[in-house]
Amino acid sequence: MNGLIEKAVGALVEPLFDVIDQAVTDKDEANRLKQKIQSRLIDSRDSAIKARMQIILAEATGESWIQRSWRPLLMLVVVAIVANNYLLAPYLGAMFGVGLQLELPERLWDLMTLGVGGYIAGRSGEKIARGATGGGLVSMVQAKKRD
Repeated sequence: MNGLIEKAVGALVEPLFDVIDQAVTDKDEANRLKQKIQSRLIDSRDSAIKARMQIILAEATGESWIQRSWRPLLMLVVVAIVANNYLLAPYLGAMFGVGLQLELPERLWDLMTLGVGGYIAGRSGEKIARGATGGGLVSMVQAKKRD
């Protein structure tokens, strides 16, 4: 979905820049306007990424086991489907003439890639939080200083 929005915004920006070039005779002013638009688009994209990251970090540090574990569980299911389709089913088909391949819908693949990204960000966030609270690198450095 985000890729679709980015494509739509990209399709609008180029004609907008053409209009700016035609309407604004001062090239420095036209470039300043284009730069301001690009800066706002980047700021908007950054805030959307930060919002997603906060959601993922909240999930990764949540109290509920299912809240923390749904992304890894989803990844395991998708990995099982991929392993079945590309390892197990072909060998069973070659040896016994039967092999069930499971369909992996594109939306599930997209969800899995989102989950991988979230899982990585969540694990990084957990490690940073542990380090900041003394449960990670900070405590190790302090322990070495004491020795």
